[in-house]
Amino acid sequence: MSKILVIEDESAIRRVLVKILVEESDTYNVQEAEDGLSGIEAIKKEDFDLVLCDIKMPKMDGVEVLEAAKKIKPETPFIMISGHGDLDTAVNTMRMGAFDYISKPPDLNRLLTTVRNALDRKELVVENKILKKKVSKNYEMVGDSEEIEVIKEMIEKVAPTDARVLITGSNGTGKELVAHWLHQKSPRSAAPFIEVNCAAIPSELIESELFGHVKGAFTSAVKDRAGKFEAANKGTIFLDEIGDMSLSAQAKVLRALQENKISRVGSDKDIKVDVRVLAATNKDLKKEIEEGNFREDLYHRLAVILIKVPALNDRRDDIPTLIEHFAKKIASEQGTAPKDFSKKATELLKSYDWTGNVRELRNVVERLIILGGKEVSEEDVKLFASK
Repeated sequence: MSKILVIEDESAIRRVLVKILVEESDTYNVQEAEDGLSGIEAIKKEDFDLVLCDIKMPKMDGVEVLEAAKKIKPETPFIMISGHGDLDTAVNTMRMGAFDYISKPPDLNRLLTTVRNALDRKELVVENKILKKKVSKNYEMVGDSEEIEVIKEMIEKVAPTDARVLITGSNGTGKELVAHWLHQKSPRSAAPFIEVNCAAIPSELIESELFGHVKGAFTSAVKDRAGKFEAANKGTIFLDEIGDMSLSAQAKVLRALQENKISRVGSDKDIKVDVRVLAATNKDLKKEIEEGNFREDLYHRLAVILIKVPALNDRRDDIPTLIEHFAKKIASEQGTAPKDFSKKATELLKSYDWTGNVRELRNVVERLIILGGKEVSEEDVKLFASK
């Protein structure tokens, strides 16, 4: 049922509007308010899918109602009802966030079309929010240890800025989760998030992958191709395992950071890019600099903000929470009921040496869910997860 609120001080017009809506669809639950103040009280108490609001009313006019409602329930769509002399005001309310306006006396077809469009848009907004939450849950940072809370607080401070971030930590600690969170909590969240694993791309191809190439730049370059920096324009590029990047590619990345320009392999033409750069590594870059494997000037460009993701062994208090999280997630993926882990099983897993970090723990939890009993026991852990 779509809940619709009609705020109109003229009882005759209010009755007509309610009658039209009720007769249009049995899925419309229509409520009335005789003035702006009672309308705002109703909006405070209930969630409406749509509000039809008159502009000229005593006590509190429609503009004031719209302003107040946007502070209380900002996503509730408003259709303003305007008299002949209210046209300029009606147009202004759309700048304030109203979905549309209709004139008195209301044209039946115009009214119903506007109502349907407003409700369709509200439904789309809700679906998009649900989808975004689902996407975010894929990259959820699980844990409430002091070490994780420090990282979450830092993300909250850094994400709204364009500051470059260097994320360090061992393999499997969740460096990519930090990068995703930084992007999703940033003003660039609606733009692309492009991930590049520098360790997985051969050194002779990394420049083409990052910056693109023109036809004929090398043997297999049969056509022009955009690179990852162009794909990430207006968004975020995440350079994972940047410590494995070749020195020649590092020089080009440095230029991109300094000048906000890139050039495709085989071309002298500059292409402007607006990209936030996040990088991650499991290497000690200062040691790599000493050994001549990494450019010091690039390091200082990347490491405006440093975030070190702790090893799982350094945040053992999060292990029970992570086990529960993975058990639910794996059960959902496999379409089975979640399994509980006994207290002794959890304590035994807490005591293990997790050299593979969170990634290793997830694999072990999945193995125990498949091979263990209805409740994963200490014996199951000894049998199937021995360290």
